[in-house]
Amino acid sequence: MGQKSKEKTWWKESVVYQIYPRSFQDSNGDGIGDLQGIIRRLPYLQWLGIDVIWLSPIFQSPNDDNGYDISDYQAIMNEFGTMEDFDELLRQAHEHGLKIMLDLVVNHSSDEHAWFMESRKSKENPYRDYYIWREGKDGKEPNNWGGSFGGSAWKKDETTGEYYLHTFSPKQPDLNWDNKKLREEVFSMMRWWLDKGVDGFRMDVINMISKVPGLPDGEKHGGQYGDFTPYVMNGPHVHEYLQEMNKEVLSKYDVITVGEAPAVTVEQAKQYVGFDADELNMVFQFEHMCVDEGPYGKWTKNPLDLVNLKNVLSKWQTGLDGIGWNSLYWNNHDQPRIVSRWGNDGEYHDKSAKMLGTCLHLLQGTPYIYQGEEIGMTNVEFSSISQYRDIECLNQYKDFVEQIGMNPEEAFARIQKSSRDNARTPMQWNGEANGGFTEGTPWIEANPNYTQFNVEIQRKDKDSVLHYYRKLIRFRKEHLIVIYGTYESLLPKDPQVFAYKRKYQDQELYVLCNFSKESIPVVIPGFTEMKENLVLWNDTRWIPGELSPYEARVYLI
Repeated sequence: MGQKSKEKTWWKESVVYQIYPRSFQDSNGDGIGDLQGIIRRLPYLQWLGIDVIWLSPIFQSPNDDNGYDISDYQAIMNEFGTMEDFDELLRQAHEHGLKIMLDLVVNHSSDEHAWFMESRKSKENPYRDYYIWREGKDGKEPNNWGGSFGGSAWKKDETTGEYYLHTFSPKQPDLNWDNKKLREEVFSMMRWWLDKGVDGFRMDVINMISKVPGLPDGEKHGGQYGDFTPYVMNGPHVHEYLQEMNKEVLSKYDVITVGEAPAVTVEQAKQYVGFDADELNMVFQFEHMCVDEGPYGKWTKNPLDLVNLKNVLSKWQTGLDGIGWNSLYWNNHDQPRIVSRWGNDGEYHDKSAKMLGTCLHLLQGTPYIYQGEEIGMTNVEFSSISQYRDIECLNQYKDFVEQIGMNPEEAFARIQKSSRDNARTPMQWNGEANGGFTEGTPWIEANPNYTQFNVEIQRKDKDSVLHYYRKLIRFRKEHLIVIYGTYESLLPKDPQVFAYKRKYQDQELYVLCNFSKESIPVVIPGFTEMKENLVLWNDTRWIPGELSPYEARVYLI
């Protein structure tokens, strides 16, 4: 265990709040959230008690994938405002004691980026090698990989007759990290933002930047395309490139970094986030987000197997303990709303939202709150596919109906449950039109339940989900045991209760969470429940040894 593992750092002690700028707050009535809208809401975020704002991409983009396709890394998206607006946001955030973390999307750029427009001009162009170009094979694509948003991962460009790789949309060509000049361009751009005063980066699919040489065909899992996962995730040079990034850029600033890393295991994560690895502070792993998947992947959504979820989270808690640092999240811009997914968004809405918050925030790691999670925003029940906006779910719906032959009702039900648009409906500020998000027509419809669940109502109600989240954030700040204590799973085989213990110096913290709508008798060997030790609680009736539906209790001893 290196000395660094014992270091107290601000990013371990922080709570991060993710803003999806398009849906947070519109200031000019065009129906699209913007930077001035975020500035207007800084006092709210300060009141909530969070420390860091992570902004989903705000850079210039044609918006094929809502800003995750960047055409200029050093310009602001027109709909969001200007660079002056960003400078003002940064200055005011810092005045409110809040840090700003940008979304760094450098596995791919937009096909409208100047580098790509040069790259496609000719095989000899100096920018050609900034991207991954290959000749076709037998008049077809260079290999059988399928793209993440459907179709092939290759697109033929008529100018040179060669294909370029796009692991996401055809408008998101993959950058070639094996090219040193490309890496230097990326590092120089990162320095530019950090010199401006930005406090860190969330790095989009950063474990995909190194591809296996030769780009072999992938295994087919029933569809017409092969799976690229083993050849692009955690590739041969990824650690070398991240260590270079750390040495050249990150180590020279006091920043927070988190890398999105699909398909990463605990063992692999140690290489990315080990305190002595000199790469990143933490990664977003997806293992716990996949426990309810089935034959159609995320479009299956089985009921939650709590024992499985506990096993996964416990494995990450103990696996990284003293070696690296965990990120903690239930929600983000890519996931359906947690209260609808694993809570109960009907009868026990408030109680289950508070329970889920308790369970997550008291684990070891840095918690991430996604906008609206703190008021228990729910999935949206759109009635028609035309109301959806996300490229991924629209393509998936088409695939289900046209390729698989699924009946449209079943396909639509799957989209409703799992679409990323569940997370992207406008933030619900008050009971006015569109939840106070815009005076215009929102780019995506608001969830009609904004009259029931919104910030204004919940700020007035001391028993609301919002006030409970505020309490959770404050509790974490006031008790070092939550940040630095060790973790021990209790009742690992219990199918309804998630219970664990944290330990630090001479303190013990017991966390008991009922994930079911039944009352459950709970006995933890060697632990006596004393009401005077109850420090956080989402109920009013205390029965020792029994948890009511969706009850959460936290004892400090």
